[in-house]
Amino acid sequence: MPPHGPLPLPRGASERRSRRPVRDPLFQRSVSVILPAYNEEECIEDAVRDCLEFLPRCFARYEVVVVNDGSKDATGQFIRELEAEFPGVVVGVQFERNRGYGAAIMAGFRRGSGELLFYTDSDRQFDICELEVAVETLQEKKAEAVFGYRVYRYDSVLRCMTSWVYNRLVRVLFAVKVRDVDCAFKLFERHVLDRMHVACTDFFIDTELVARTAKQGHRTCELGVRHFPRTAGRTTVHPGHIPRTLMTVARMWLMIHFGIGAQRALAREAADATLVPQPRKVEPQAPHEAPLRPGAGDAAPR
Repeated sequence: MPPHGPLPLPRGASERRSRRPVRDPLFQRSVSVILPAYNEEECIEDAVRDCLEFLPRCFARYEVVVVNDGSKDATGQFIRELEAEFPGVVVGVQFERNRGYGAAIMAGFRRGSGELLFYTDSDRQFDICELEVAVETLQEKKAEAVFGYRVYRYDSVLRCMTSWVYNRLVRVLFAVKVRDVDCAFKLFERHVLDRMHVACTDFFIDTELVARTAKQGHRTCELGVRHFPRTAGRTTVHPGHIPRTLMTVARMWLMIHFGIGAQRALAREAADATLVPQPRKVEPQAPHEAPLRPGAGDAAPR
């Protein structure tokens, strides 16, 4: 036990999880948790500490890859401080300019070295503890990817309505049977992403990952996950993005089904890959040798 007493549990953690021996993890496979961040200075530290509190209870080997997508606030500085506090466990990727949500996620995938690759947003609207159920589902159903869907959404009415229409459009155009394509709670076997060329650098990345996973014939399943309201920071998705999103849908449909624009996308992907350091092997962690600061990871009541 750390010198400051028991570590605070992330929100949603049950007593069953809290009693699991930290040094007797449930999964021996390594995992890389990817957190893209843009102007999330109010959330990023707590988001990372939520991960560091949960991961050693389930995984023998883990890392948290945090990608600063050219933030204009103190997000980058917080990431550097966390890297220094948890060397080899927190891995930062810093973009000098904003390259887009999709580019940040793909940079995290390239930098991560886990056998399992998982991404979620850094705004803490999802409970990292539900990654345990996602991995169990992946193993039980012998799937290669698990796509989360929000059981109840804490978003504006307008955003929920546009998402409803968008999901149905995507299902028809890309022949995917997924309830919530743009849910930022997705888990992949590493080989799925190693063989995938992704073109999008914006918020369409969620949809492209689902569409390409289906196109390549990988086994997938879905998992209902809880969605929480934001307590800090601001969303960067707005209704004004709808026309651009529809154009992206059309462009991606042509690329996936007919290969139009694929060469240009591959060239951009190769250029982006040079911006990210090569991943290192994820080693078994001794999670409490560098204890969390007391109270730093406490979540606000929900």
